[in-house]
Amino acid sequence: MKPLNSVEIERQLRNALGDERPYRSFIDGLYDVSSLYRGYRIGQPESRANCFDSKVYAHYLRTGKVPEDIGEALARTLHDRSISNAMNRFLKNYDERSVVGMMGGHGLQRTEDAYAKIAWLSKRLTEGGALMVSGGGPGAMEATHLGAWMAGRSNEDLGEALRIMSVAPAFTDQKWLDTALEVMAMFPQTKYRSLGIPTWLYGHEPATPLATDIAKYFENSVREDTILTKASGGIIYAPGSAGTMQELFQDATQNHYLSFGYASPMIFLGKKFWTDEVPMYSLLNHLVKTGKYRNLRLTVTDDMLKIVREIEKFRRGE
Repeated sequence: MKPLNSVEIERQLRNALGDERPYRSFIDGLYDVSSLYRGYRIGQPESRANCFDSKVYAHYLRTGKVPEDIGEALARTLHDRSISNAMNRFLKNYDERSVVGMMGGHGLQRTEDAYAKIAWLSKRLTEGGALMVSGGGPGAMEATHLGAWMAGRSNEDLGEALRIMSVAPAFTDQKWLDTALEVMAMFPQTKYRSLGIPTWLYGHEPATPLATDIAKYFENSVREDTILTKASGGIIYAPGSAGTMQELFQDATQNHYLSFGYASPMIFLGKKFWTDEVPMYSLLNHLVKTGKYRNLRLTVTDDMLKIVREIEKFRRGE
């Protein structure tokens, strides 16, 4: 029997499940800015409601975050499985220890010093061979992909990109998307890539267009686990809130049990934040010393170059 192609599979799925969905259940590759923001017009922020990403989010809310309709539930499951397959094919191009995650708050504004530091760090790591991965949203996540996008360019160019985007500091500002697109047009990128992994559960937070490859999921639990398991080269934790805390313990658990054969670095960016304001580093370090956790590779620092050294040392197997 001749294997079906993706178009035929999708046609049969729509016949079986109905074709009211604005998204395809079976897709061949990952999303990017042109597919997620298809229908958006620069200078017309109201047109964002007509882009593909917004239509899917509206459908997601209309049919329920936990849909009662079995056809919708199945369609989402197939979509997310398709995304995972596409991402796995994409990641075959990279050594697993070169995939580095960045976790941090979505509320970090583009005008804050921490945003610029994360962008610089991501730029430096990307230039050194890392594939940067984040939750693909605004704030610290967007700063990660801005840095990767600006890899290979000067720090002055990065400064100019930050200046352009500072016009719209928060993702709720009307020009948030336009200014990111302006930077992408001014500084085109063809060599370096980065992977954003957002979710429609948090669809009110727009996916950053600066990620060259976007694996967007319906199921946040799948998305969270995917980020933590794929970032085998280590995870950098910028200051964040509840979501970042959750990810910390998930990451610590898989490192403790050596779930994937080895423990990856857990690097805390911001000594005062992680040892005083939200003392998660202090807690984990204490649990390691008392034997409650094993195998964790913990670092807390404000030194960007120290983070680079730790990540690159681990990649070399040291």
